[in-house]
Parts: sequence; structure tokens; C-alpha cells
Amino acid sequence: MGFIIWLIVGGIIGWVASMIMRTDAQQGALMNIIVGIVGAFLGGWLGGMLLGNAGSINNGDFSLSGLLMSLLGAVVLLAIVNLFRRGRVR
Repeated sequence: MGFIIWLIVGGIIGWVASMIMRTDAQQGALMNIIVGIVGAFLGGWLGGMLLGNAGSINNGDFSLSGLLMSLLGAVVLLAIVNLFRRGRVR
């Protein structure tokens, strides 16, 4: 059951990140899920290195700080992808 919730929350985070970065029209639901999950991993990893004990949805931390770290990771991931795809961050 945790895996399904992880996919749903990752999809929502990826969708919100794509709305922030204005790339929603170029990606589908599957890409939003992938961006959300990979971004959550990235946000949790970077947050753990920089802030110490920052959670993410990958650690089962569905708190506000964990969701925000996951969203921040997804936005950073989309910025990196846009940088390589278009040569600039949108």
C-alpha cells in the first residue's frame, strides 16, 4: 500500500513542480510521476546533506517539510532538465 501512495504523492509533486516550471504541457502523467519520485529522492538527499535530518516522501515522511523538500527537489530536477534540453532555465 505504501508503494501506491508513494506513486500518487510523487505524481502530485511532479505535477506541481511542472506547473511551477511551466513544463506541464510538454509532459504526461508518467513523466510527472517520474519527476516527482526522482525529485523527492534528490530533495531528500540534498536536504539530508545540507540541513541534516530533512525528510522526503522516500523516507515515508509525509509531513509538510518532507513534502516541501520533495517539491524543491522536483523543481531543481526540472530546472536541470530544461537547462540541458533548451540551453536555459525557464
